Amino acid sequence: VQLQASGGGLVQPGRSLRLSCAASGSIFNDNTMAWYRQAPGEQRELVATITSAGNINYKDSKKGRFTISRDDAKNTVYLQVDSLKPEDTAVYYCNMGGYIGNYYYPSHWGQGTLVTVSS
Repeated sequence: VQLQASGGGLVQPGRSLRLSCAASGSIFNDNTMAWYRQAPGEQRELVATITSAGNINYKDSKKGRFTISRDDAKNTVYLQVDSLKPEDTAVYYCNMGGYIGNYYYPSHWGQGTLVTVSS
């Protein structure tokens, strides 16, 4: 499985951005997809997950401004980020994995796309 993230760039505070992650292979539809992000000097953190059935979970602090979605016909998962803040500056990674109980286990990683929020 290969995951190709795109859509990052330099964005002004308050604007919106939609990140995309295209997956190769035929197993996309059967798997949970996730977005993580890693800010400079910080650990990588989970942002949101979406299962093959369309069930969505956001890390508590990410509710409201982040929207994860998927298009199985395009083997693509998206992350919409609204009202961007400088603290959203990070490399955003997509991931294919799965849940065991309430815990998401990341498996395949994409290469990441850098989002810089600055005026």
